[in-house]
Amino acid sequence: MTDPSTPAPDAPRPPAPVDAARLRGLSHPLRVRILDLLQVHGSLTASRLAELVGESSGSTSYHLRQLAKHQFVREVEGKGTARERWWEATPGGLVIGPAAADDAGVRTTRSLVRAGFEQARQEKIWRLLDLMNEDPAQIPDSAGWEEAITLMTANAHATPEQLLGLVEAVQATITAEISRLTSQEPDPRSRPVQIHFNAFPVVPDDGPSRPVGTDAAGHGDPLG
Repeated sequence: MTDPSTPAPDAPRPPAPVDAARLRGLSHPLRVRILDLLQVHGSLTASRLAELVGESSGSTSYHLRQLAKHQFVREVEGKGTARERWWEATPGGLVIGPAAADDAGVRTTRSLVRAGFEQARQEKIWRLLDLMNEDPAQIPDSAGWEEAITLMTANAHATPEQLLGLVEAVQATITAEISRLTSQEPDPRSRPVQIHFNAFPVVPDDGPSRPVGTDAAGHGDPLG
């Protein structure tokens, strides 16, 4: 996996890859879920996170402190009280891709963390599809959203350089559009949305697919 090339001077620089020391602070299934929720919903309290993940507020408070220690989250200044703190994901995004210095243990940890985030993404898609099929009334303004929702797959043949060029072009467009959305005036009809983008070579299909969140040997998912 290759990070984007050096951006233009006025473009935001991509985040540095998460090093092994910080990665250990994320290598717990509940921390991945907490960070994912903060990235989606913005600031939340430990109590609200506890409701969302089905854990105690003491547990979510502990994991928030560990995430803050490794600079994945931060306390929201000027919001909340001494008894009820608000937390948000640290701005800038994450790069969990492999590093040349990784040993086998770090590579496994990176794989499991990535699997945890991928599982969270897929769960959101399936939850949406289930609601659209079974009870679309639970989706506010569902008629308008049905036209906007897109799940797309495209196939082609490309060299690594050609695929990288496509990735950079798509990332530039997404970055520009996200910047436009985040700088607009609040709209009461808006709600959290996610834009997923994957681009990869298709490896030979030599056996049965393994579920998201298992390791290469098919072992159970510690992040599930």
